[in-house]
Parts: sequence; structure tokens; C-alpha cells
Amino acid sequence: MKDRYYATGKRKNAVARVWLSPGIGRITVNKKELEEYIPRETLQMMLREPLEATKTLDKFDVWATAKGGGLAGQAGALRHGIAKALVEFNQDLRPVLKKAGFLTRDSRVKERRKYGQKGARARFQYSKR
Repeated sequence: MKDRYYATGKRKNAVARVWLSPGIGRITVNKKELEEYIPRETLQMMLREPLEATKTLDKFDVWATAKGGGLAGQAGALRHGIAKALVEFNQDLRPVLKKAGFLTRDSRVKERRKYGQKGARARFQYSKR
């Protein structure tokens, strides 16, 4: 049995590299504790979901690096990476994680602004008369 499991998670413009190792449930992101790096409680809960779904919250220490995007994007990327690393650890966890939707890369990204328009969909104001 290996002692470290690696996976990459992505969301919006954020990329997270995640390593799982047997431990007590400590989560470290960019050399900071989870609570320090991601102060928002909802994002912390979201990040722990794959570990809670597989009942492995206190069995692994998570060490990760996250870059690009914002806080919510990075949290989503970390969740994706943790789920993929858990599958790397044990293939039997795949159906549980797949059903919860943690293994699917959320492909929604900001739509580009088009020329001749104010934004991606918004047009410049038009006056008929």
C-alpha cells in the first residue's frame, strides 16, 4: 500500500494539486491550515464533502496547493482533487463519489465578451428614434 495519493482538481480558472496521506484529518492548503486559508465556513464544508461521503474524514491528512481563480473556485478545485485522490486510494469509493457528483469537472467558466456588445450577452443601448 502506498502512503501518498495524488490528484489534480480544477474549477473555473483554479487548479489544485492534492496529496492524501494516512493521518488524523488535518487539511493544509498552500502551507496554511484550512480555516486560515479559506475563512468562509460554507466553502470549508464544501471542501470536506468527499471525505464525509466516504467516511474517511479522520483517516487522511490532506496537503494541497491551489492557484488561479478566486476563493470559491479554489475550494471547488480542492474538492474535485480530494475526490479524485480518494478514488486513487480505493476504486470501491468511486460509485459513492460519482453519484454525489464530486468526480465531475464543473466546466462552467465565465463567457467571453463579444465585440460590438457591452458584455458576453448584454448589448449596447439601442434607441429606435
